[in-house]
Amino acid sequence: MDKRVAYIITEDAKGSQKMQEVHSTIEDFHVSGGSGTAMKGGPQDVVQDSRYLEREKHQFREYANEISAHLKGATQILIFGPAQAGERLEAELLRSHPEIAAKIKAVSRADSMTENQMKAFVREFFKTSRKRSVD
Repeated sequence: MDKRVAYIITEDAKGSQKMQEVHSTIEDFHVSGGSGTAMKGGPQDVVQDSRYLEREKHQFREYANEISAHLKGATQILIFGPAQAGERLEAELLRSHPEIAAKIKAVSRADSMTENQMKAFVREFFKTSRKRSVD
């Protein structure tokens, strides 16, 4: 998962995997150029940045809520992706959806992957965790 799209991979009792995409509405907030004031780095930069950050925070919460709706039936959850998106999602789930957050088995950083690589990553993680619980 990242700030643009989350992939929900589910597995049935037979081991068949299904993938769903959840797209976010988080805007890209790239501020270019100066503040438009005579003073370099004037106070308008700070006001604009804080406004963008606050709006992005609210948009991420909406995204997390949408993801959580897809996770309600899950028994175990693995969150992985680039940067801190996974940690942010875990924190938001802990804050807003503790019953879903309780099912999180791990949060892992991972580089960009193809669909097949993501499915294999999930399959291997849960296969390994099942072995540990049996031993």
